[in-house]
Amino acid sequence: MRNLITHSGVIVCLVALTTGCGNMPLTADEFREAVPGALTGEVETFDVDRPFEAVAKTFEEKGPECLNKEVTVTSSTPGKYGPQVSRYTVTYKPTVLMDRDKVELHVQHHHDNTLKVYQEPKGGYFLLVADAYPVGKNKTRVDIYRPAMGYDVLVKAVKGWCTGENVGCPDLTQ
Repeated sequence: MRNLITHSGVIVCLVALTTGCGNMPLTADEFREAVPGALTGEVETFDVDRPFEAVAKTFEEKGPECLNKEVTVTSSTPGKYGPQVSRYTVTYKPTVLMDRDKVELHVQHHHDNTLKVYQEPKGGYFLLVADAYPVGKNKTRVDIYRPAMGYDVLVKAVKGWCTGENVGCPDLTQ
């Protein structure tokens, strides 16, 4: 079996190296703490002119509908005797947690057929965490903890869900 280093695998390794003790975040709280110091992560904070309840409802509906997916990825790399083709499956797992004053969207991903260097949390490595809070009757603040590179379609979808401007599902094959 050939070991694959994928774009998300590089993110996983760099986040782990910057957490201080070489461990991967095993919870959403640990992920939130690790991302600001990670070379491959960033926190994006913005306000939307939309009631908190509407943002929460969109997360609750769109998270499971759009992100509870399995995607088969095929990659090809040049080899001495021709291209080396690898195939693996990425399983995305969304979790939505909600209370009166906060809604959280956690997105985790698990890659089969890849080398695991760090303990993987139940549900997969954390890829994105979005927190939304009410800051007024018709205004919501959103914090997105995310990779600095890649997964643009996922980030764009979550932002669209927050603003209500685009409530479509991301194409997770990109």
